[in-house]
Amino acid sequence: MLLLDTSVYLDVLQGRTPEVVDELLSYRLCHHSAVCLAELSHVFGRLDPMHPETKSVLKAVAGTIEDIPAHRLHAPDATAWGRAGMLAGLLFRLSHLPKGEGHERRFLNDALIFRQAGLLGATVLTGNVRDFDYLNQLVPSVRVIFYRPAAGLPSQA
Repeated sequence: MLLLDTSVYLDVLQGRTPEVVDELLSYRLCHHSAVCLAELSHVFGRLDPMHPETKSVLKAVAGTIEDIPAHRLHAPDATAWGRAGMLAGLLFRLSHLPKGEGHERRFLNDALIFRQAGLLGATVLTGNVRDFDYLNQLVPSVRVIFYRPAAGLPSQA
């Protein structure tokens, strides 16, 4: 069972997933986190409605959200939130990144997905090697499958 990170949705939408990831998504049981749903739906408020590409982007994101089966969408419970908060704080402290630049929120969202996968017994699939590798080093019992975007294509992570 896979729990998808937001990077997977974005890479699929932008055609950047390697063939092996496309095969995994076709043949493995995929579960989804409400954290990713929030990160994806964030664009509906953030994007400029007057920008010429906004309408097509929102249509693609809406289609992706609509394709998520309700019975495979999971919200983090109180245990996941508590563990993720501690893990994100530890990751932020060890990273020595500057405060107030959004790193703490990014780490919390990643830690929520990571801890949620651990509680579900799922494996995280992510193209966000940087953050999830650190999380996996701190809690090696949670399984993670990493990938890099397809060769020749720009990377998000």
